[in-house]
Amino acid sequence: MVVLGIDPGYAIVGYGAINYKNNSFTPISFGSIITKADTDFNRRLEIIYDDLVEVIKRTKPDAMSIERLYFQTNAKTAIMVAEARGVILLAAQKMGVPVFEYTPLQVKTAVTGYGKAKKPQVMEMTRRLLRLKETPKPDDTADALAIAITHTQSAGSGLRQYMMKRGI
Repeated sequence: MVVLGIDPGYAIVGYGAINYKNNSFTPISFGSIITKADTDFNRRLEIIYDDLVEVIKRTKPDAMSIERLYFQTNAKTAIMVAEARGVILLAAQKMGVPVFEYTPLQVKTAVTGYGKAKKPQVMEMTRRLLRLKETPKPDDTADALAIAITHTQSAGSGLRQYMMKRGI
């Protein structure tokens, strides 16, 4: 099963594709889509969409996992992230990739076994699980890989049923 994890944003979108087979993880591709602050916001959304479609074409995921938005104190930033997240979801929909959402608590629990783990702990466990020499940078990329791992560890209703129907 190939899972594409996404850490949504409008300045940096982290992505990480992993293959999960026989309880083992293999990283396929990871990185970030970066848009410059001085670029028109609508153009930034277009860049995110176009680049993500290329990532999906290259990695051919069976599923996309994305971090669920949580309340932010800055409403303007939250709205902009939500708009970027919208084009990310549109890219997945147009490419026929089912999307699954996870909260930061679910990611921490899946990767470290502890829901109150700190960011460095999550990043280190992600590095270890994927057998990487170094933690991917920027942090958004490492977060996306953790989100992909979370999907593989989910025994929740949607994942198992979906994968069984597809014979994965």
